[in-house]
Amino acid sequence: MNVTVIGLGLIGGSMAKDLRKSGFATAVTGVDSNRAHGEKAEKLGLVDQVLPLDAAVEKADLVIMAIPVDKIKSLLPQVLDLVSDRTTVTDMGSTKKELCDGVENHPKRRNYVPAHPMSGTENSGPEAALEGLFTNKIAIICDHEKSGPQHLALIEKMFQSMGMDIAYMSADEQDHSTAFISHLPHAAAYALANAVQDKEDRSIIFDLASGGFRSTVRLAKSAPSMWGPIFQQNKGYVVESLEVYIKHLVDFKESIQHDEKRMYELMNKANNIRSILGGENPSLIKNEEKIVKFYTK
Repeated sequence: MNVTVIGLGLIGGSMAKDLRKSGFATAVTGVDSNRAHGEKAEKLGLVDQVLPLDAAVEKADLVIMAIPVDKIKSLLPQVLDLVSDRTTVTDMGSTKKELCDGVENHPKRRNYVPAHPMSGTENSGPEAALEGLFTNKIAIICDHEKSGPQHLALIEKMFQSMGMDIAYMSADEQDHSTAFISHLPHAAAYALANAVQDKEDRSIIFDLASGGFRSTVRLAKSAPSMWGPIFQQNKGYVVESLEVYIKHLVDFKESIQHDEKRMYELMNKANNIRSILGGENPSLIKNEEKIVKFYTK
């Protein structure tokens, strides 16, 4: 399997590592607009070689696009123009509807399998690539009925070779869900980091910062070049998630000011997230069983 990875940062580099280790990829070719990144990826052994886009795509059985979503949107039609009828194209972008709409009527739309692996860190660049980053995580495949069956099967096999479970949903459903579980936490982290930096004696605060603060604000270190386009492409749902979050912030603030009993009620309600994330909630277990049986191969 000749795999071409466009974008040799955290996601693309980690996929290259895992696909090579599992034996899914026998040869990995890289494409990166940043020459230094390409050279570093070669030096680290993430890819066998780095080539210009045309040459890298021409020889590929599978093309993986792991670049910011604004770049995917502009480059995806060109990649589909270049590939043969047998070549599968997928992307790892965190938004999906704009990407899918952009190639809805492309002659090779069936070669394209829109996907989103739910895994990552705040780091970027080839050095950030991690072996096993995707193990036991969920990969979302969108609008699968619009992809050719052989192309869909290949992407399913790819994710399974990395130890991932697979969920199927529409591009719109994907964008709505990830607005709350992925995009909102990043937006909140950016806002929290700015709020703390606004304080006049912030140097003292940072000296006192402990693990709790550092883990909460960690996502604010994520690259704006990646997250800005995500916020813009999923603007409607991100704004909706922020409005819900702001409502709860205001509610909590007012409980601290005026209603101590209500404050404890809100904190105890929030504590339920422990059992939900731990799989102890019966309704969630039921949903997980449905996902395993209905959504995955």
